[in-house]
Amino acid sequence: MPESEDGGVDQKPAAAKRRRGIYLLPNLFTTAGLFAGFYAIVAAMGGRYAAAALAVYVAMILDGLDGRVARLTNTQTAFGVEYDSLSDMVSFGLAPALVVYEWALSGLGHYGWLWAKLGWLGAFVFAAGAALRLARFNTQVGILDKRYFQGLPSPAAAAVVVGLVWVGDEIGADGLELAFPALVLTLAAGILMVSNIRYYSFKEVDFVRRVPFVTILLVVMAFVLISIDPPKILFGVTLAYLLSGPAHTLYRLRRHRAQRRAAGRGG
Repeated sequence: MPESEDGGVDQKPAAAKRRRGIYLLPNLFTTAGLFAGFYAIVAAMGGRYAAAALAVYVAMILDGLDGRVARLTNTQTAFGVEYDSLSDMVSFGLAPALVVYEWALSGLGHYGWLWAKLGWLGAFVFAAGAALRLARFNTQVGILDKRYFQGLPSPAAAAVVVGLVWVGDEIGADGLELAFPALVLTLAAGILMVSNIRYYSFKEVDFVRRVPFVTILLVVMAFVLISIDPPKILFGVTLAYLLSGPAHTLYRLRRHRAQRRAAGRGG
């Protein structure tokens, strides 16, 4: 170990080494999320569509944990932000697009070469939408209102797409039977990710401070509700969230027009 001029140990090289390291705990969650997204692709290639969909949901949970763990332990770094974005691209961009393509969109070739191209183009639109959504989000951190997301968040888009796959596999429906609804939903989710439609972010929910006792009861009831039929309940919730953005936008536009008409009559 090098020594300083006064005979003491020189701390600069050690400090430099510490700066080159990374924090293990939050990056473990990010790596686990990346693994879940990669496993979803492998499972879909093997025809295990329910397992693939479940893996994407697991990646969603892990994605929600890594950032919170980093903030709670004060281990936020630029490396962690970039690593998380790359992991999200795999888990919520490539994985859902490939899962839904393997399950349903590839079957559109049954109707002709044009539909075959529309199938893989629909999957690509979703993957590209996720990439653009993540890039835009990274450049707008700290600028936009934290209460809302601009565009559909990529985890929610992934959840609604693989949710349809999970429901279809659960009820025994062949992917070809739901190929057209799957194409519409995949395209809609991809476009909504890059739209300017606002979605509630739920970032105002504080998991650290004390909450009323009834909150725990509501959490228990939510788990009970999901356990009744996980594929259908989760798909219904995520589909409702996808529709909430356009519905809220239409409501705001109608209210704004009503206010303008009222102001015009008042003038």
